[in-house]
Amino acid sequence: MKKLKRSARLVEMTRFLLSRPHHLIPLTTFAQRYGAAKSSISEDLAIIKEVFESEGTGELHTLAGAAGGVKYIPKVSQEYALAFISQLCEKLSQPDRILPGGYLYMSDLLGQPALMNEAGKLFATIFADREIDCIMTVETKGIPLAYATGAELNLPVVLVRRDHQVTEGSAVSINYVSGSHKSLHTMTLSRRALKEKSRVLIMDDFMKAGGTIQGMVDLLAEFDAKVAGVGVLVESGEIESEQRLLQDYASLAKLTVVDAKGKELKVEPGNYFSI
Repeated sequence: MKKLKRSARLVEMTRFLLSRPHHLIPLTTFAQRYGAAKSSISEDLAIIKEVFESEGTGELHTLAGAAGGVKYIPKVSQEYALAFISQLCEKLSQPDRILPGGYLYMSDLLGQPALMNEAGKLFATIFADREIDCIMTVETKGIPLAYATGAELNLPVVLVRRDHQVTEGSAVSINYVSGSHKSLHTMTLSRRALKEKSRVLIMDDFMKAGGTIQGMVDLLAEFDAKVAGVGVLVESGEIESEQRLLQDYASLAKLTVVDAKGKELKVEPGNYFSI
């Protein structure tokens, strides 16, 4: 890259960092990329760090030593998170989202990359300090949220399938009971998809009683893996806490009222701010 003026270099460095969250980038990389002295790079990073933290964009961690460098950690402020969650609740509260049987239509929101990316930033914020090796979700609607969170945490995504696919190779399958309908289902995971003793962040788009997520927890036990956290976009408020199959989770929104007959739908912020 040709040598840039400092103002242009600051812009380019910021873009470079934002596109590589949780990557440790040596100062030499910047020095060679921009043809600048490490002392100048350090001064630039101090400016970017101040802006990131004052604007609630995230944190810039500097690691000293020969193997050191700088790492961008995406984090959003409480004000930013509250504004996003309020907007999400408003979108979810539209009465025409009520489907026959009292179900909530969410596929259009899950299909909006910009919206899922913002949700991913919120989950990346609260799980940033946990030791996590990968993110897990069950096909199919939780995939956009899992990938958005994975991109912000720089982590791979592991997909649990409902049925075994020959292209997955040898797999582990378990039966689990749906927490809401008490019906028996199957989920399967390729043996190559997850290393033993991994620390896994489970993500899902919707949780009622938590049967599907509990199924993933049980599946992880077959790999001697541990649950590092659980994040859900929307949880149901119809289930009493003592009936829920898991208690330790983070949710962005909570569905509290679904009246198909009266066309009434109410969604409020989840437990995100109490985690």
